[in-house]
Amino acid sequence: MASWNQRTVAKRVSCTGVGLHSGRPATLTLAPAPADAGITFVRMDLGVEIPARNEHVVDTMLSTSLGRGGARVATVEHVMAALHGMGIDACRVEVDGPEIPILDGSAAPFTCLVQEAGVKVLPAGKRYLVVDQPVEIRDGDKLARLEPADGFSVSFTADFGHPLITDQSFQVKLGERAFEREVARARTFCFRRDIEKMQAMGLAKGGSLENAIVVDEFSILNPEGLRFPDEFARHKVLDAIGDLALFGMPVVGALVAVKSGHAMNQALVKKVLADPAAHRVVRVTGEADAPALRAKVPALAIHEGSAA
Repeated sequence: MASWNQRTVAKRVSCTGVGLHSGRPATLTLAPAPADAGITFVRMDLGVEIPARNEHVVDTMLSTSLGRGGARVATVEHVMAALHGMGIDACRVEVDGPEIPILDGSAAPFTCLVQEAGVKVLPAGKRYLVVDQPVEIRDGDKLARLEPADGFSVSFTADFGHPLITDQSFQVKLGERAFEREVARARTFCFRRDIEKMQAMGLAKGGSLENAIVVDEFSILNPEGLRFPDEFARHKVLDAIGDLALFGMPVVGALVAVKSGHAMNQALVKKVLADPAAHRVVRVTGEADAPALRAKVPALAIHEGSAA
């Protein structure tokens, strides 16, 4: 039954790093939250709480930023992906500045934080957003489509316009620790030619080979190379999982993405939420509900027996 109940972290855990775009030092703390609280970002320096939902998205240039009452938290997608991938429904994400620390550029450090904290089962059933009809956003050759499916899966395809990373694609079905094994360690990336341009825009001030894959015209500059042959596509899947986590609950559906990014992902979330015929929210209120929902979402009974 634990897999069908909401979950939070069992204790407070923290990490410190720098913001990828701001370059500012940042300390992040994951803290327990009660049932039905959802994920909430807390600007500790300002005393402002920002629910992790699509309605609070204020910027999607190179990352996803949330805002409320003049306060912002930037680059939320990696920690959101980790919380979603680890089955966490309720959590306070406390940060002492305007950006989440980038750490190694992947979601793996955040999954490690959840593992360090442990997981506490809450006395309320999970809620799921079930996709009943396909919804899509198109922009030229770019596509983001969410369609009915059993469980939650993400596929991403793109040609990054570079001889080392043309026509990459990756697909994953969440559940059975697939996020930890196949997605979490994939790092963010950039092209060397774009770094000066981003820095002129006030971005990428904290970027380095320690927290991003950097590609020049002919090679990957990171001395350790890639963690996966298709790490670029895997990271785009990671980003998409983090973006779709701003539904505020796990999704039962399949995301098909072609060259999409944060802006298109959030436009898709908004479009789904605006169409009552395309989705419904299902809550598991007890073990009696689980068999019927399990038939529809077998992949979402994750981390069985791992909760405290």
